[in-house]
Amino acid sequence: SRTVPFVAKTVGRPIAKIAARIMAGEKLDDAANAYGGTANARTLSHIAIKEAVFPFARFPNVDTLLGPEMRSTGEVMGLDTDYALAFAKAQLGAGTNLPVKGTAFFSMRGDDKERVLESAKALADAGFRILATGGTARHFMENGVPVERINKVLEGRPHIEDAIRNRQVHIVFNTTDTQKAIHDSKSIRRAALMMKVPYFTTVNGINAACQAVIALKEGQLDVKPLQSYFAA
Repeated sequence: SRTVPFVAKTVGRPIAKIAARIMAGEKLDDAANAYGGTANARTLSHIAIKEAVFPFARFPNVDTLLGPEMRSTGEVMGLDTDYALAFAKAQLGAGTNLPVKGTAFFSMRGDDKERVLESAKALADAGFRILATGGTARHFMENGVPVERINKVLEGRPHIEDAIRNRQVHIVFNTTDTQKAIHDSKSIRRAALMMKVPYFTTVNGINAACQAVIALKEGQLDVKPLQSYFAA
């Protein structure tokens, strides 16, 4: 009910109609040819990104960290010929406004510190102030990223939750591993949600978000009708 409409819009073919004709006895090629032929995703010049929409703001005591259960109430689509801008459009469609300046906060588990290092450098080069908790700040410093250390919530005030609630942080990047770390960082995720600060909790999401922020900073979004992506 969600994936088929997304793929149909991505490739420009009414997949459900094609499937219905096949179920009625037509061959695949004949059914596809009735709507312009079989689509080849490898020949598309655009990129489509699907983003889930979550109702966390309506449930104050629910942690925003995702698990195997389905929590989304809908999905949106970002389309562009550039990956970073497609990601930015998907975020905008889901109600997340990515900043183009300000302060970015990083708190990363273990090896994730290295995996987001280039993204942190790119944000710093783009003029962002970088805040990080102890271990992350140390790793960034050792690798040439200008960073300021800030306390975790359990380390006492002034800490990161205070900074988020005081609107001193404009985007949050946080990955966790142990149950204790997940519990300890819940207040950070909750504060970010309540203050409408974009937050990302996976390495892939963090790196994509950083690319999108820089792409937005460098240029304007190009808005086009869906049909124009398939025009000859």
